[in-house]
Amino acid sequence: MKRTFVLAAAAAAFAGQVQARDYISIVGSSTVYPFATVVAEQFGKTTSFKTPKIESTGSGGGLKLFCAGVGVEHPDVTNASRRIKKSEVRRCASNGVQDIVEVKIGYDGIVFAHSRKARPVTISREQIFLVLAKEVPDPDGSETLVPNPYMKWSDVDASLPGTRIEVLGPPPTSGTRDAFVELALEGGCKKVGWLKAMKKKDKKKYKAICHTVREDGGYVEAGENDNLIVRKLDANPAAFGVFGYSFLDQNSDRIRGARVDGVEPTFENIADQSYPVSRPLYFYVKKAHIGTIPGVKEYLDEFTSDKAWGPDGYLADKGMIPMPDDERTMFAVDVKNLANLRL
Repeated sequence: MKRTFVLAAAAAAFAGQVQARDYISIVGSSTVYPFATVVAEQFGKTTSFKTPKIESTGSGGGLKLFCAGVGVEHPDVTNASRRIKKSEVRRCASNGVQDIVEVKIGYDGIVFAHSRKARPVTISREQIFLVLAKEVPDPDGSETLVPNPYMKWSDVDASLPGTRIEVLGPPPTSGTRDAFVELALEGGCKKVGWLKAMKKKDKKKYKAICHTVREDGGYVEAGENDNLIVRKLDANPAAFGVFGYSFLDQNSDRIRGARVDGVEPTFENIADQSYPVSRPLYFYVKKAHIGTIPGVKEYLDEFTSDKAWGPDGYLADKGMIPMPDDERTMFAVDVKNLANLRL
């Protein structure tokens, strides 16, 4: 009870503060970063408010900063390429961040890309699992696991390149990493019948197998800077990279996305959900900062305007996949009403 009172008092004190910061502070996902940057620049040009300051910290890192407390030393908004977890909501609440507005902004595909200097590649989710998992089914066909023995792509399947496995991707703090592991690795893991059956018997063990990435150099954590991965792929045609579709779209002259389960990562295929490795994008707003930090509500209005996130909006031009009309309407209403997060 005492802690609750102290947190409430701190929030009230913040609400009554003389304006101590005159710009919006945004952290979070490297995937959402380019979209938020475009909105921030437009917002700065077309309103009397300062252009928001944005840091690319990764989804997990951003939510940790966001949930640390209320006040000018904490960010107002955090971007995320996955939905906030219940454990993060509890962390927020324990630090006085009680009321949060959730804004789903659109969709993105996670691409498995490589240099245009290399030949086009088609890969299945099962092959991605076999290439990148820490432990994989024994190649002898028995229902046992072994440390990943595959050193070359062609060791997994003769149709894949005969080069050493090297995949550049995001660290564990990244929402892109979370989504890729869930959609691609686990998606491939489930293709192995006896592993799929394990989910009902021992969910914890199943998740440990299907979600654990190899640590022997086949997967290289390349940080939160997706543009850096693009440059490395251009320099090394034998390597592959994992990042959001927008970075492929912006660099299509240098890199191409592999077909996954026979489907090319295109705007249309992600929009109609035929591309199997796609996910929603979000940002979260601290309600206690609205009305105290100048421009937060107006930034929300800009981001959720048709000219920004609509089918013909400027975010679609940057590679974001717009939501269907009814979904956009639902989230626009929540933003207008500053509705609290519903989990």
